Amino acid sequence: MTELDPFGAPAGAPGGPALGNGVAGASEEDPAAAFLAQQESEIAGIENDEAFAILDGGAPGPQPHGEPPGGPDANSRKQEAEWKEKAIKELEEWYARQDEQLQKTKANNRAAEEAFVNDIDESSPGTEWERVARLCDFNPKSSKQAKDVSRMRSVLISLKQAPLVH
Repeated sequence: MTELDPFGAPAGAPGGPALGNGVAGASEEDPAAAFLAQQESEIAGIENDEAFAILDGGAPGPQPHGEPPGGPDANSRKQEAEWKEKAIKELEEWYARQDEQLQKTKANNRAAEEAFVNDIDESSPGTEWERVARLCDFNPKSSKQAKDVSRMRSVLISLKQAPLVH
């Protein structure tokens, strides 16, 4: 009697269960079963590994990443110490540059503040618009503001050219 699949088609019939090349009853291994068998053998190999022998009180085998059981050797310790020294020197240089930059910025800010305070104290008649013009950026392309200030700019320019008379 021929085997029937769950849908009622005989084995080897068109639309029925055929193995691999379409020949009914061909002896091919299921790829999923082969994969599971391979994984089980790998797991069994891991369980018998030397790393588990250490936990059981056995002799230690080679360390991961090829390091000897005693830890890093003298050469790698020396190299690590050199890297640490180099990193400390670079960090000190970076802090020195940052401190120098900070001192320059502080000096520039103090000079700019002093000039601004001196400029505010000078109030000679007729120089108001020059002071306003120095405080405002009238170049529309270099403005870094997010808001549109073109109307304000045009009002200030028109007031500068034709001041209001009281």
